Amino acid sequence: MEQAMRTPRTAHTARPVTSASGRFVRLGTASMLSSPEGPFINLARLNMTKYAARPSLAKGLFEYIFHHENDVRNALELAALATEASQFSDWWWKVALAKCYYRLGMYREAEKQLRSALKTDEVIDSYLHLARVYCRLDQPLAALEVYQLALKQFPCETTLLTGMARIYEGLTKMEEAVKLYKQVLTHDSMHVEAIACIATHHFYSDQPELALKFYRRLLQMGVYNGELFNNLGLCCYFSQQYDMTLTCFERALALAENDIVLADVWFNIGHVAVGICDMKLAFQCFRLALSHNNDHAEAYNNLGVLELRRNHLDAARSFFQASFVIAPHLYEPHYNFAALADQLGDLQSSFVSAKRAVESFPSHVDSQELLKQLKQHFSLL
Repeated sequence: MEQAMRTPRTAHTARPVTSASGRFVRLGTASMLSSPEGPFINLARLNMTKYAARPSLAKGLFEYIFHHENDVRNALELAALATEASQFSDWWWKVALAKCYYRLGMYREAEKQLRSALKTDEVIDSYLHLARVYCRLDQPLAALEVYQLALKQFPCETTLLTGMARIYEGLTKMEEAVKLYKQVLTHDSMHVEAIACIATHHFYSDQPELALKFYRRLLQMGVYNGELFNNLGLCCYFSQQYDMTLTCFERALALAENDIVLADVWFNIGHVAVGICDMKLAFQCFRLALSHNNDHAEAYNNLGVLELRRNHLDAARSFFQASFVIAPHLYEPHYNFAALADQLGDLQSSFVSAKRAVESFPSHVDSQELLKQLKQHFSLL
């Protein structure tokens, strides 16, 4: 590229190249040359109008400014000038404008550019970015319509099917999501996301044996990280393959890349310890989980339960409170705190926590019965 920029006149004129023209560089191209101490391209010296008129160079320059330098303002200026230079007929520059508008939070402007790009030429990128804009606008149904229109033009495209499956998964419609993920696997049997999501669905549907098969498939494909071995350990435990459980968790601890993963692995080992009735090991595992991630609400809740079994009521109360303060959406700490407060005679705190537990999980029978008993007690008062 630098050699092309150092020969300024050969591409646009028939004048012969002389030694002088090879040595001297015009001021317009000097801004594109890099120095060892400075940046690769000095964006402040660029003449955007000049480079926008050269599509082969402008597209690469836009990618560098947008992705490498993360300078959205200059990228937007270049895309606008290039769109005008192409007489608004190039879909690529319209998508580039939409990317800049999306990064700046101007989602409706991005939608207009993508709609215009689809009128010019129907490509997969335009559909994907338009669906992403609708997801950001919290309009998942509109995003699904975009994906369905795209599938009519590009049937069996795995990226479109995966996008639809993600939206259904976000809407908690797991049956539709799993169907789409299975369609993805029929066209791309090596799709890691589809395999992992189907395995997760089987695990939470009380089918750990099927989940184990999918996770083993990922392992055979070359996926080798702490999260995968953590899931393998859980599947082995719940499918009663105890000889492989601790081995998988040991491998997960060795491969964990950050404290959050380490905290989750220690938390799961604590669950295994509770299952084999080793309360001391469970207590130590939950403590280790908190040492790696001090905001692990589930570990606080389980420590509260273990302290309650030891008859340490004040410590259990503190752990339950810490748990539902960190994660108000969990119903377990709310219910445990309500039950403990009811035993201690603090009926008002018990009523408030039981009510929150029912709001978090309306189908929890124990919370409903406790709340009903407290209401009857207050009616008698």
